[in-house]
Amino acid sequence: MKARTGVDGLDDILVGGLAKGHVFLLEGNPGTGKTTIALQFLLSGAQDGERGLYVTLSETEQELRGGAASHNLVIDDNVEIFELTPPESLLDPENQQSLLYSSDLELGETTKLILDAFDRVKPHRLVIDSLSEIRLLAQNSLRYRRQILALKHFFARKNATVLLLDDLTSDAHDKTVHSVVHGVVRLEELAPNYGPERRRLRILKYRGQAYRGGFHDFAIKAGGVKVYPRLIAAEHRKDFNRDPRSTGVPELDALLGGGVENGSSTLILGPSGTGKSLFCSQFVAAAVRRGEKAAFFVFDEELGLLFSRMRVLGIDLEAMRDEGMLHIEQLDAVELSPGEFTQRVRDCVDRLNAKTVVVDSLNGYQASMPEENALILHLHELLQYLNRQGANTFLTVAQHGLVGDMKSPVDVTYLADTVVLLRYFEAIGRVRRAVSVFKKRTGLHEDTIREFTIGKGGLKLGEPLNEFQGVLRGIPSFVGKAGPLMAASSASDDNQ
Repeated sequence: MKARTGVDGLDDILVGGLAKGHVFLLEGNPGTGKTTIALQFLLSGAQDGERGLYVTLSETEQELRGGAASHNLVIDDNVEIFELTPPESLLDPENQQSLLYSSDLELGETTKLILDAFDRVKPHRLVIDSLSEIRLLAQNSLRYRRQILALKHFFARKNATVLLLDDLTSDAHDKTVHSVVHGVVRLEELAPNYGPERRRLRILKYRGQAYRGGFHDFAIKAGGVKVYPRLIAAEHRKDFNRDPRSTGVPELDALLGGGVENGSSTLILGPSGTGKSLFCSQFVAAAVRRGEKAAFFVFDEELGLLFSRMRVLGIDLEAMRDEGMLHIEQLDAVELSPGEFTQRVRDCVDRLNAKTVVVDSLNGYQASMPEENALILHLHELLQYLNRQGANTFLTVAQHGLVGDMKSPVDVTYLADTVVLLRYFEAIGRVRRAVSVFKKRTGLHEDTIREFTIGKGGLKLGEPLNEFQGVLRGIPSFVGKAGPLMAASSASDDNQ
């Protein structure tokens, strides 16, 4: 039997929730979200008809209710808040005792007040906030451990599910409670050099229960805490046919060896302005024409500008969105953790059944999170997950430079199933564009280089440039008898 925590994603990590009738520890520095999670835990029980009791030794009831209201959480009659405070006489200016709570009440009196409140309310779920006060009252580790053990046995006889909060302010290195409780959840807050704080959690212990290990990103938002479980691609697999899908441009299909297979990832590399977003939009438009839904995640460009640019080229992304066939959003990765981004992509695939996913671009994704570790591993799991769902994934990377030797800020060519390379080259006094396919795991492809143009008609590809060499270096040399370049009238649309 599990007690749901009421926190999105946390029950998934805990494989259903907290085991009923046991004591758990939720620890973290002040501001990491312990109180919010504890309130969600009690309110989730209230929805199931379970009585809840919140014993607070540090905050007032008014502060707790105010914090709950800020998250649109309503504390109903099934949840009672017991405020354990010093007697009012201590506020008398003539009284010589300290105003500090930990110096005013002895440990035994504090424990008795907690147990009396428990016997009066008879809750199914209990929160004690926080253990730092009890640790200060105990004054030594032995007495503190015995007190926690006594509380644990008392609550076990009452079959209550207990959540102990520890803000780690009195002794962050004291692991006394870890060996006593049934499970331990630790919350952490990281402060990058730029951007808002990042939060993550980890299950340190859960007796007799499998759980999802490692760090998991989470955020405190309106409505409470939302956890983004770490993606494990091996847990998600669907049966599908790896049929090729047309791009809508016959010449591009020929270059790709018949199109793009279901359940594969395509990386589009090239310097800025070569048309990477247009290629992605072409793939999206082709999917929508087939009656499939698509998702477009934009890191680098304002949506209004993208809509207007693509509309001129014959691709109306805004209309696709309004028809419900395209989910498109502009992301600010400074405000976004890798776990949250992964969850957004998963929601589009699971909830909207999107079969085409575009991430434009990985430069913005990486540059906005310079202090995040293992971004490549995040991408690896995400691509594996999308491939196993039968979705076509398209990623873009802007390379440094315009012509000649190009360098990529992030190398993910080994992750992608197909690599499409875009290049500028100069010929006959004009700047032109060329496209080639360097890699395709799922089948054969052309090993040629084709010129392409961008104009009012959208994307147009020409015949293979068989009579030129050095195109990828930017300054080709003509070795044939007849120039195979696309007509100047088509090339004149480059600046449209």
